[in-house]
Amino acid sequence: MLRTDTPPLLRALLALTLGCIASVASSGRLTPAEIAQTCAEADGGAHCGRLIETIQLQRLPGLARREGDSLLVALYPTGTATFTDLDDPIKGRSYSLWDSLDSINAVLLYTTSNDNTSFTLLQRASNRRTELPAEPQLSPDRQRLVTADICPKGCSNEIAVWRVSRDGVRKELAWSPGPTWIDAGAQWRDAETLAIDYAVAGQKSDTSVTRTLADPVWKRVAPN
Repeated sequence: MLRTDTPPLLRALLALTLGCIASVASSGRLTPAEIAQTCAEADGGAHCGRLIETIQLQRLPGLARREGDSLLVALYPTGTATFTDLDDPIKGRSYSLWDSLDSINAVLLYTTSNDNTSFTLLQRASNRRTELPAEPQLSPDRQRLVTADICPKGCSNEIAVWRVSRDGVRKELAWSPGPTWIDAGAQWRDAETLAIDYAVAGQKSDTSVTRTLADPVWKRVAPN
């Protein structure tokens, strides 16, 4: 469950891992306890990401390597994708290896842009890159991702469902629950149903709601 008394950095990272036990997408995902322990003394999001990366480079040998400011990720079947950090007070950006989504042949990078954090999904077969606002959870049929980007300030305050294909990843459904929600996490119950845990301002305990993909509450996002 979500906690509203956790320090902001760790609270955000713990919220990103709500679905870690149920997800079949990951081969090396860290547990919330491991993230909390690893990043307890981190100096900001970029530092936390690099600490996580150190662990993941050992857990996922051969997938990526670090060369100074550059993270090199192995494409499949051949090639290399390079992500280079930018040390700039205005346009600063960093990339850290976060996880491998083997079942869709993709790699997830934790990305920071000054004080903002997001994730970059790299599809290894095509080198296609998709920016996601929060850590995605893969559906059991491996056809969709869901992200929950909810917080009091600086978030899109949106639950989004993304369609996965060889041609890329695109947003398919979106739902904004309103300003009373201050935190949320979503995971799949089955290929057509989501369980969403959320916290409301002033409410001590968290609440859960179930949403099917056919629910009319969703906004259908037209393909680009």
